[in-house]
Amino acid sequence: MSSYLLSILVFFPLLGALVGFAIPKDRVRIYALVIAAIEFALSLYLWYLFDYDYKFTNDSLGMQFVYSLPVIESLGISYKVGVDGFSLFLIILSAFITLIALIALGETERLKNLVASILMLEMTMIGVFAALDAIVFYFFWEFSLAPMLYIIGAWGSGNRIYAAVKFFIYTFSGSLLLLLGILYFAWLFYQDMGYATFDIIQWHRHPIAYSAQLWLFAAMGIGFAVKVPMFPFHTWLPYAHGQAPTIGSILLAAVLLKMGTYGFVRFSLPLFPDASVYFAPFMGAIGIIMVIYAAMVAFAQKDIKQIIAYSSISHMGVIILGTFALNAEGIGGSVFFMLSHGIISGALFMLVGVIYDRRHTKQLSEFGGIASVMPIYAAIFMFMAMASAGLPLTMGFVGEFLSLLGYFRASPIMALLAGTSIILGAVYMLNLYRKTFYGAVTIEANKTLTDLNRRELAALIPLVLVVVWLGVYPKPVLAPIDKASIYLAQMMAIKSVPNEDATRQRLESLNSPMFGGGQ
Repeated sequence: MSSYLLSILVFFPLLGALVGFAIPKDRVRIYALVIAAIEFALSLYLWYLFDYDYKFTNDSLGMQFVYSLPVIESLGISYKVGVDGFSLFLIILSAFITLIALIALGETERLKNLVASILMLEMTMIGVFAALDAIVFYFFWEFSLAPMLYIIGAWGSGNRIYAAVKFFIYTFSGSLLLLLGILYFAWLFYQDMGYATFDIIQWHRHPIAYSAQLWLFAAMGIGFAVKVPMFPFHTWLPYAHGQAPTIGSILLAAVLLKMGTYGFVRFSLPLFPDASVYFAPFMGAIGIIMVIYAAMVAFAQKDIKQIIAYSSISHMGVIILGTFALNAEGIGGSVFFMLSHGIISGALFMLVGVIYDRRHTKQLSEFGGIASVMPIYAAIFMFMAMASAGLPLTMGFVGEFLSLLGYFRASPIMALLAGTSIILGAVYMLNLYRKTFYGAVTIEANKTLTDLNRRELAALIPLVLVVVWLGVYPKPVLAPIDKASIYLAQMMAIKSVPNEDATRQRLESLNSPMFGGGQ
């Protein structure tokens, strides 16, 4: 079964979505929960079977559960999937967050369509992280736009059509550049090897000329940057979050944004090591801008959801910094931070949805003193806000610390600047908390607010437990991520073009403690 386990994980949500149309309307919610629970159990079984002692070979490059089926042999296109230490936990995150989001789901209108959209979105998310063929990757990447566009446009609030169209135009435009990059790399591979393939493992082993790396890094990098979203392509995100329904914001923040940062790790670093070194200072500067600028904008917001949205952009800046530290600590820390940001930001958007369901507003000025009427809600909100700010012994601290530690080895001064993210994060989160929860209850409607109900607690408590567990004992997740990071750092140095811009020397200086420790 292990050979087909990944494929089952990819397509089971699609099957669930299609069958869901035949389920009576009053049972759709339970049905969706069962499908999502089975999917999450399968992802845990994948983790259980994952070999922590795997060897890095030229054939597999550390990938496990690899399954390949030729689709168009003349063009070298295959349905190929597999996982390593990077993608394994992003797949588990996708299944976990989808289950939690469905538990918290409060929508009642057109529920059957909404559930089908969520399950299809889950398929695309897991497909992106499992794909080992560039065309298959692009298919899932592009197809993920459709259900999210539908969710924002159909179940959003306010100016939802504008938000949905802006989300689509930005991400679709970026995707076209990504496709051009994929096709150009395939053409270069064909010119060098005499046969066509979109196999990512073969691409990873194939060095290309320095000048071509620069162009391809730029084209594919813009596609990933729009999805992250990186400055200055970030303007679609606050609109999308602001108008999306709660479940759309949860999935968008927790998983969809990670597709962009995962693209840098899976494609940009191993395929273009010399270009990654060349662009690393530029990417670092953009990361710093994201960290500081987005945090300051978050502080100035009057809408609670917008504050969380800008805080996401700030934290994605830290992930970019860790990735382009170009050493194992930074890369591993950035991947772990993708997971922690997914859990914590998902919880924060869920918490905002709780008070929006009760008051139908997200404006800071409409609240104040609600800790006295919603004490459990206030406690969980405080915990997640501090975890978002990087409180020690929480999951948020581990990822942020490792990302910044890795970047400190590459550029101490810029790492210190990026470290302001912890201070700025605490400032805007505490300001949000003070205005929302402290003081007297002055608005009459807030005096009758009810605390978290059993459904909301059932969704939030698992997130709290994960944040504590992986904050205190992250080793089960960090170990395979670190191993994959070391392999990636070594592969970049080995693949770099000889005598070109001293790239190899730069990479070896960043990764010297790990060299000789690989297998």
